[in-house]
Order: sequence, then C-alpha cells, then structure tokens
Amino acid sequence: MKTTAELIHTNVKNLTSLWETAGVAFDSYSKTPVFEYCEINGSEWPNRVWLHQPITQETIDLIKQKIGATTTPITLPVWDIYNENESVILENNDFSFIFEQVGMSLKPSHLFDVKSDVEIVRVSNPTEAMLWSELFQKSFGYVISSETVNKTLGKIEYYIAYSNSLPVGTALLHKTDSVMGVHAIGIPPEMRRRGYADQIMKLLINNIIKNGYEYITLQASNMGKNLYLKLGFEEQFLIKNYRLVQQ
Repeated sequence: MKTTAELIHTNVKNLTSLWETAGVAFDSYSKTPVFEYCEINGSEWPNRVWLHQPITQETIDLIKQKIGATTTPITLPVWDIYNENESVILENNDFSFIFEQVGMSLKPSHLFDVKSDVEIVRVSNPTEAMLWSELFQKSFGYVISSETVNKTLGKIEYYIAYSNSLPVGTALLHKTDSVMGVHAIGIPPEMRRRGYADQIMKLLINNIIKNGYEYITLQASNMGKNLYLKLGFEEQFLIKNYRLVQQ
C-alpha cells in the first residue's frame, strides 16, 4: 500500500507525463534544471510549465522569462504540498489564480455493475479523433485538436462513450508504471444529468482492474469530485493553476 506522499508523487508523475507525451509528439517539450515546459502552437492544451520543487523568486523569474516570449496562454500548476506561501510569490509577480483541482486516487478492489446500453470505444482513426475532439470541446469549452489526438493515439488512449449508439461523452487514459491516470471525463451539456459520467467511470475502472493496474489517479474539479468520492477515490492534494496576467 502506497503512502499519501507516494500517491501524490504518483499522481503528479502521471499528469505531467501526459503533458510531456503530447508535447513530444509536436517536438514542443523541453526540460531545464528548474522547470519543464510544453507549448503546442494553435492548441489550447496542454500548454503548461511546471516545477517539482517549491517556488522561489529565482524560479519565477526564469519562468516569466520563458513564457513572456510567447503569446500562447501558458498555465502554471502548483502542487499544494510544500506548505509554502507560494500564492503570495505568484501574485507579487503578476500571476493570477484561474482554477483549482483536487488530486485523487483509488486502489481498485472490485468490479462495478454497469448498464448494458452504455459502452466505451477506443479512438482508432481520424474520423473518431475528430468526433472525440468535438465532444471534448462541447464538454469543457476549450479545444484538444483532432491533430493532437491523431498524433498521440499510440501513447494516449482516447475513448468515446456511446449510449444506444449515440455519442455521449469522452475519456482519456494515460499509463505510467502500474498506474492508470483517468483524464478528460466529459459530458456535453445536453447529455448531462443522465448518469453517463458515473457509467463511464465504472466501465473504465472495470477495464483497468482487468488489465492489472495497481492504482488509478485523476484530478477533479471541486464541483465534480463527489462523483469520484462515491466510487471510492480519496483526496490527497490540491492543484492550483495560475496564468501570467499579461497573457
């Protein structure tokens, strides 16, 4: 059984590996001794810069120098695990808080019963990639392009959920070691409040168990975390996301 600190490390590793994988596909990922960076021109995702150490004035100066040279909005995620007053440093350096997520994990132990009319199908061709991208944009309000999906199909698992042959949602899976990260659980507004997110998660968990993964990690919004708590996930840490004001 992993400790809380190990689960946090596992969660962050999976998330940042996902960003790195997308960036490498476009030759747009870079790593310095201080931070890692990914920017895909013409895309709204992942476009991140991240550290694995507490924020200091010196590291912020280096990050500002890097992202100040681009017009692409770059998000800086801060893992709320160092017990440092990092928000003060960021706000004093023209970074604005934009949204918060909850890092959660599950050690799956049992299969769930699922409705027979819901299924998840892995994206495998350009037509499905375009549909996945369209559903994602409707669900989240920003774009992961079909080009991004197509370029990363071999390393990232994209899924479309169907109910009676009607597309109703999205999911994305990314594996690191014995951990499967669940991302992009999206339901378009017109399909919400029908239990699809719950069914998608149960189908994914069942498949993950059958494939022998030890842990499942994800990052939830405060509004959406109750779904995952009901499925047995536990909260471990917060991710606070910032953006430079001039962007």
